[in-house]
Amino acid sequence: MDKQEVIDLLSSKMKLIRVEKGYTQDKMAEVLGISKKTLVQIEKGRTQANWTQVVALCALFRDSEIIESVLGDSPLEVIETIAHEEIDAPKGKTFGGKVWWKEIKRMGPFRLQQNLISKHYRILDIYDDRWYSSFDKEEALRRLEELARAAKM
Repeated sequence: MDKQEVIDLLSSKMKLIRVEKGYTQDKMAEVLGISKKTLVQIEKGRTQANWTQVVALCALFRDSEIIESVLGDSPLEVIETIAHEEIDAPKGKTFGGKVWWKEIKRMGPFRLQQNLISKHYRILDIYDDRWYSSFDKEEALRRLEELARAAKM
């Protein structure tokens, strides 16, 4: 998944997200910091949201079932991973991936998971803290090995 795919997906879902939240076009435009005219153009498919608008949408409506159906349970993690190409630092507690994730590999106190929807990878420790995220499987496997090796020391 890349920026353009996320823009395509969420631009086409913007009206559904607005309706899901019970917002008028005026309120949604105000919340997103765009004009009502721009929102109408996006909702009618005449134009697409830009990256900044999609990031704002994910941040402000991260609990949206519509967004979760497109990006999985961690829309901000997907956005952050795309923006930075990878995340390689402990980022805090997750729910452990019981619903949206499949386990790829375990090494020591770490496990590599793949999101079933966005297809990105992440590494969690035994406490379900996220240590790494990337769309690159080989890089994720390499990082898993490094973390497991460092944990043995």
